[in-house]
Parts: sequence; C-alpha cells; structure tokens
Amino acid sequence: MDTKSVIKRTILQDIRNHVNEKEITLIVGPRQAGKTTLMCILEEELRYEKRQTLFLSLDRGSDAKHFASQEALIEKLTLELGHAGGVVFIDEIQRKENAGLFLKGIYDMMLPYKFIVSGSGSIELKEKIHESLAGRKLVFAVYPVSLWEFINFCTAYRYEDTLAEFFAVEQEFALRLLDEYLRFGGYPRVILAETHEEKTRVMDEIFQSYVEKDISHLLRVEKLDAFRSLVEVLASQNGQLLTVTELSNTLSLSLETVRNYLWYLEHTFIMERVTPFFRNKRKEITKSPVLYFTDLGLRNYALGQYGASLTLQDVGFLFQNLIYHILKTALRYSGARIHFWRTKDQAEIDFVVTRGSIITPFEVKYTALKDIMASKSLRSFIKQYAPRQAFIVTRANHADSSIEETRVQTIPFYDLYQMKL
Repeated sequence: MDTKSVIKRTILQDIRNHVNEKEITLIVGPRQAGKTTLMCILEEELRYEKRQTLFLSLDRGSDAKHFASQEALIEKLTLELGHAGGVVFIDEIQRKENAGLFLKGIYDMMLPYKFIVSGSGSIELKEKIHESLAGRKLVFAVYPVSLWEFINFCTAYRYEDTLAEFFAVEQEFALRLLDEYLRFGGYPRVILAETHEEKTRVMDEIFQSYVEKDISHLLRVEKLDAFRSLVEVLASQNGQLLTVTELSNTLSLSLETVRNYLWYLEHTFIMERVTPFFRNKRKEITKSPVLYFTDLGLRNYALGQYGASLTLQDVGFLFQNLIYHILKTALRYSGARIHFWRTKDQAEIDFVVTRGSIITPFEVKYTALKDIMASKSLRSFIKQYAPRQAFIVTRANHADSSIEETRVQTIPFYDLYQMKL
C-alpha cells in the first residue's frame, strides 16, 4: 500500500485494540468514508505479525458465492485458515440478505476465527445487524476525515502532536486549510484528488452511488428526485430548526414521506440530529431538532456550490457544523450529550453540552474581530442556568472573563480538541 496516499485515521487504534476480543468488530459508516482502506491496513499489519488472515468482499462475485450458506462460508474458512484460527475480514456485509442472522449463526458456533466486518450505512446494516448481534459485536463508526486528520495529512504529519501550536504560529496557512476543508469536505478520495475538477467528479460519484445503492431500493424510482430535493432544502437550512410541516409544504410531500426520508438520511450517516436542551426530557424529544451534515462537502454539493468561494453567511453555517463534529469527537466516550438552546423570544445558544448535572454552553462565532463580547442570548442562558463555565468559540481568539459566577472563555476552535469539560 502506498503510504503517501494513506490518510491516518485516529479510529484505527480503537479498532486495533479490539482485534483480540472475541466479539465481532463491526465497522459502519457512510459510503467512501474509508472503511475498506482501514481493513486493508489492519490486515497488512496482522500479516506482518505472521497472523493468518482472510479478506472476503461481497462486492466480488468470486467471494459472494461463499456466503450462499453458513456451511459454504465455513468450508472456505477451513480451506484457507485451517482449524488453528485466524482473522476473517468481511467487507460490504450489507449485500448479504439477513446479514445479522447469518453472522449470529456463525458467531454462535464458537469457531476459532475473529471476524472484522464492515458495511455501508444501509438500512439492513443499521437495523437488522444491530438487533441480531446484540451482545456479540462492538460497533466502530467511520466518518469522513476530520479537520484534524486532514491538516495532519496536508502537513505531512510534521505537527501531529503540536497542531494547536501550528495554528497559532502558521495562522494564515492553517486558515487556508480550514477554508479548503469547509469547501470540499473530508471524503478521503476527495482529499487525495488534486484538482477542483477531479474533486467535483469524485463527489458526484459518491453522491450518485449513495442514491443509487443505498436509497434506490428503499424508494420507488419516481421518488428519487423528491429525495434529492429534500437534501438540497436541508443543505440550505444547515443548522436551522427542522420543521417537518414546512418541508412537507415546500416539497409537496406527505408528512409521513418527509419523516421517512429524514429517517433514511440519519440512518445512512448523511445527517445527524441535535435535540433542544430542556430540563423536561419529554420536551427535548418532541420539540423540533436541528440537523447537521456528516460531511461539509456533501452539503455544498447538494446546493450546487461545491468548492465555490464561501459567503459570510455560508461560512458561518459551515463553521457551526464543523464545531458540532469537533465537539462530538472531543466528547466521545465521555457520556456527554450535545444539544442546542432556543427560546420563544429568539434567544439561542448553538450547543449545550450536558454530562450529568454539569451544563456547558458553547456560542460559535466565525469572526476576525479582536474583541468579542458575550451575546445577549449567552447572558440570558447564564442567568437562567448558572453554568460553571461557558465558551465562545471563534477562529483564533483567546480571552477570559466572567458573567456573574460563570467563567466565560473565548477560545479558538482548535482548542476544543484538547478540552476537558
């Protein structure tokens, strides 16, 4: 494998750590996010360690025949690996009908093989496999390349352990990389493409593949255009309140159809739902959420603005979408949840992180102003909930102040990666 074209993924270490566990390692995520590449890297490492491996893909007809039955697969494993055991990689498992029950039966036979299985975010994979493999698998979600991974790749990993310092010292260069990421997104093949034209062609292929392979079998062919239209409308409303009734009227679709389409978008890893912050959990569930795109480039593509120069309003929405992903990454495994806060009188906070009884608001401002003041909304939130600390997230500013008993820190977005709440 050409290491110069491999983008280091932080989740790979988590997957490595699970190789020696009996559970099935289940790798899920959107199409073209890099799942197969990660599996190939891991297989190469295991072979270097002299461990027996077998890589099967249901995308290949010659491999697919071995999944006709559980007995057929076992015969193949025995032929290639013998009875001493080994690591079995299965790619594109969503192509197997009733994949969850199939894998459950294999797993329960207590064979001497470790299974590492991947599949795109199709409904079969997301729902039936999770249900069938309860207690038998650990799930690893692979998303498009993060901004951190992107910048590390673009700087040849020279600042891998000092990225915050890189942003502070090489601010102009770092902000150019930020702008590129906001415009083109983080799909690995897009990042590796060298020209604007090539990046656009790759993104077009990714989106068409998603619609044709993940969505077309869920919707009647004549409704694919309506689904695309919904994606376009949501892209124009990035980070704004989701109102199903309004979408229904705009697209001339039934409420049930809109809800189904939104469900598909979430369960195929294209968008993520953020619920409002309420002390009353019932309100949190029933009130309108906000949706963020998993990949910023796909959002721009849906609007017909892929790679284009960004307007001030556009870059603000994209930066807010980016901060959501940075917070999600920084807070993983912490048990924290991310919400937003909005009131009837239009006060709003972009993100409210909750962990137990601790509440931390985050206000996002894509600005170059040196002096940044807490907004009226942030002051209102602090007055109502009295959090211990609050943050104003910007491109490059640092400041420290207080409102009542709350410490208010203005920080550059890259400090979020190292944050301990």
